[in-house]
Amino acid sequence: MVPLLDSPVVLRSRRPVAVVVIFALAAVVTTAVITRRHGYDLITNPEHSRPVPGRTPADVGLPFQSVHTAAADGLKLVGWFIPSSNGALIIAQHGYKSHRGEMLEEAVMFHRHGYGVLVTSVRAHDRSEGERITFGRAEAGDIGAWAALAPTLPGVDAGRIGMLGNSWGGTLAIVYAADHPDIRAVVAHSAFSSIDDTVETSVRFFTGLPAFPFAPLITWWAERAAGFDASQVDAKPLVGRLSPRPILLLQGGRDSVVTPDNGQRLYDAAREPRELWVEPELGHANFDLKLPAEYEQRVVGFFDHALKAGEGVN
Repeated sequence: MVPLLDSPVVLRSRRPVAVVVIFALAAVVTTAVITRRHGYDLITNPEHSRPVPGRTPADVGLPFQSVHTAAADGLKLVGWFIPSSNGALIIAQHGYKSHRGEMLEEAVMFHRHGYGVLVTSVRAHDRSEGERITFGRAEAGDIGAWAALAPTLPGVDAGRIGMLGNSWGGTLAIVYAADHPDIRAVVAHSAFSSIDDTVETSVRFFTGLPAFPFAPLITWWAERAAGFDASQVDAKPLVGRLSPRPILLLQGGRDSVVTPDNGQRLYDAAREPRELWVEPELGHANFDLKLPAEYEQRVVGFFDHALKAGEGVN
């Protein structure tokens, strides 16, 4: 009997299978290309296209000087220093892919109460050098470079330095301050507790792609490109080390960048003294814009108590 392997019927039956295989391979390749590009974009912030401040402290009526420091690997980091009249200083750190201008309203607020403010930037942000973001592996050291500069600035009492960070800046504040008692108090505004805790929400926000199947693949590519392990970018094991120094956590219930439970996770992992301020109707790192009077009262009051700076209020 002659085999029917090449008969029209057999060939026709193979075609749907071949089409399915081709489409499946195309989908896999397309997904790999898309997620690799987005993973690279998440950890890259080219100097020619990144956002930079459109205003300086002078534009909001503040005396200031431009300052800079060097990271451990030699990268130049840029900042602003607003002088202190009460001896206390707040290091103010912006969020992911943002810039110093984000912290100008906070600088005005603190200056009004006599505080000095060191408005900082980290590598691959603002006009600082570098283009690669490592989600804390290198940036915590950048915060350390600023913390080393802070007590050398004129009029600053080395024992009265606090830190406020927005979003990723809040996470960096926790990570650095955990093992550095020179930071006497921390305010973390909409900080993420870990990458794993918020990766699906954050990837959706920053890339516009659905969480599944893209979030884990984008994270995998980002890890490969930047040389970090996302599971280790976790502030929860560190936040408890702040004690007995105080921390104030702010979290909006409608946060679309960081899942709202991140503030609660950090609070649960922290030790006393700790405070959690939740506003169910607010979004991401916008308490200062939506509730400016209460934000000023609570945040400044927190630092007044922690840094014993209340007597310097104008």
